[in-house]
Amino acid sequence: MKITLLTVGRLGRMAEAQLAQDYAARATAAGRALALGPVEIVEVEARKPGKAAEAEVLRPHLEGAHVIACDEHGKVSASRAFATHLARLRDDGTRKLVFLIGGADGLDPSILAAAHETIAFGPQTWPHALARAMLAEQVYRAATILAGSPYHRD
Repeated sequence: MKITLLTVGRLGRMAEAQLAQDYAARATAAGRALALGPVEIVEVEARKPGKAAEAEVLRPHLEGAHVIACDEHGKVSASRAFATHLARLRDDGTRKLVFLIGGADGLDPSILAAAHETIAFGPQTWPHALARAMLAEQVYRAATILAGSPYHRD
């Protein structure tokens, strides 16, 4: 199952971008034997400001995918439950999984409505650059949980 972290905005050489890329690479390596991955980070930018313009550049990447949007009102789950959910999606035949992280104002309502589900990192507000790294780390953690690696400790 190919996993894409689809994000609005470009981070360039920021430390958070390097951290997210590192965890995506680790997730790809850990998930290879589990049919999870590759894991890639795709950054998009709208030519105009606003959520509607961002929705237009996000939409083409969603075709044929199971879409999980990151949203402050989304479901919060523990890492093991997250890993189990990814395994269930894979086992149910999902070939393409896309996680969405919106811009500074969040995701357009049309994109949220198109998502199959929403998740949150808790009630706090996180910078978008850090949310990318956190999401990539959770995908890596899920792969290690499913592989029986000692990385995750309950």
